[in-house]
Amino acid sequence: MTYSDKQLQIITTAETLFSGKGYDGTSVRDIAEAAGVNIAMISYYFGSKEGLIQALFEERTRDVVLKVESLLKNDALSPIEKIEWLVDDYVQRIATKIQFHKIMVCEQMLQKNTVITTLLTELKKRNAEVVSKLIKDGQEKGAFRPDVDLVLLMNTLIGTVTQTFINTDYYRSYNHLESVDETTFQDDLKAGVSTHIKTLFKAILTYES
Repeated sequence: MTYSDKQLQIITTAETLFSGKGYDGTSVRDIAEAAGVNIAMISYYFGSKEGLIQALFEERTRDVVLKVESLLKNDALSPIEKIEWLVDDYVQRIATKIQFHKIMVCEQMLQKNTVITTLLTELKKRNAEVVSKLIKDGQEKGAFRPDVDLVLLMNTLIGTVTQTFINTDYYRSYNHLESVDETTFQDDLKAGVSTHIKTLFKAILTYES
């Protein structure tokens, strides 16, 4: 589904409030006031707060499957290069959509709302299914080990990247990077996380020691 500018404005506003106050702590009235629209407009576009967070999930995750399908068809890249491309893309996604991922982390810990729990489970399954295609492709070509635990592999990626970007202040402080400007810091952090994950994935997936 393609959203209008007004719908995207509401989705983005809801995302900011959900990440700061939590889903249960944010009312439709809060979203309407922050977005500068009336409650009826939110009801018209999304039906309810549940419909709004479903739209948020769709908007923030819509292109994952398309990107992986495109990678599968790209014969110019080796299996490990495809995985490395996927890692770079995921790191960039987290860095630019950190509010959305804060919502995911918070709601997974609370497990209070069945709608969000269902959305998260479906998202994990969908992502795992498309990534498994890349893994199987590498296995069929003899590039990857046959005993890869996909769930642990995905947890390694998601957990490491998410925790790093949620806790950037700690990373900056521990490594004494307070004097580094924000743009340089973010660029270096993304590059460092990508290299770290790629090193782990190469050791886990391939026959190289």
